[in-house]
Amino acid sequence: MSATTTSDKCKWQSPSNIALVKYWGKKGFQIPSNASISFTLSECHTNTELRWFPSNHSDIDVYFDGALNPNFKPKVAALLGHMQEQYPELTHYRFEVHSTNTFPHSSGIASSASGMSALALCFCTLLQEQGVLKHDFLQEASYWARIGSGSASRSVYGGSVVWGEHSDFEGSSDEFATSFRHVHPVFNSFQDTILIVHEGEKSVSSTVGHGLLKGHPFADQRFTMAQENMSRIKTILENGDLDSFVELVEFEALTLHSMMMTSSPSFILMEPNTLNIIQKIRNHRKQNGGHITFTLDAGANVHMLYPEKDKQAARDLINNELVALCANGRYICDSVGNGPTQLEC
Repeated sequence: MSATTTSDKCKWQSPSNIALVKYWGKKGFQIPSNASISFTLSECHTNTELRWFPSNHSDIDVYFDGALNPNFKPKVAALLGHMQEQYPELTHYRFEVHSTNTFPHSSGIASSASGMSALALCFCTLLQEQGVLKHDFLQEASYWARIGSGSASRSVYGGSVVWGEHSDFEGSSDEFATSFRHVHPVFNSFQDTILIVHEGEKSVSSTVGHGLLKGHPFADQRFTMAQENMSRIKTILENGDLDSFVELVEFEALTLHSMMMTSSPSFILMEPNTLNIIQKIRNHRKQNGGHITFTLDAGANVHMLYPEKDKQAARDLINNELVALCANGRYICDSVGNGPTQLEC
């Protein structure tokens, strides 16, 4: 993929992603304490248009859903500041960022992943137009997306994506994500129905949550376990072992939240209906077979994952038992996607 623009603006649509093996905790500035792997989604995405104007005073304004939003400016301005250190060409512009999401912001569907990856793709498009981009376009975009939000590094690619150095994944890096292409066909069409349990902002941000891993009594064991689970899931994704996929993905989801509940101070992002949904998914699998499973991001919402062969069973489960547990009956039907797309402005 390459980007082209000849105007003073560009626009990218970038997806969210859902991690299978979770990244939780940092060992440096935006460096993960363990590797992670995710499915890039298709329907949950951010549309971001970047506009630039020649100026002697570099600044950036951020608009969300058509309105100026100063709350989003600090993180965006921080990313721009880091980029200007390596690309002084960016100091000669004033910028406007115009973004919209197709899903609730700050509720645990990785809006920072889609938002920061879309923004990084826009900045890299500008740099590519100027002929100053130093590396491969997507690698560079993933690098800068990581600076904005760690999980955003994975949203630059479609399908299954690895971020964090791991000996079993050739070319993996702490500084940018890489595609993992040796995937059994059953996972290329995997479904993700996101059951919206809570539509508002999380009580504790992911940034704060990551920081609470410092001094956590189980942190080192968690990082070791995650690296081991990366080796396991590599084999699972390669051979299409759905039983093992279910076991590992659920274990990872619950481990993520157990780390939150045992930090100091502790916090709980799951809601009662999160647990109710999990129990109903497990009961359904026990009674009916199949491979409908779940994972959780850093929030209350449940990502119900299942192969395409279980699509009708999943729909029946949602309609008969789960929709009543969703906030305002809301859920989002999604699936593994192909990654970002540059849009016409």
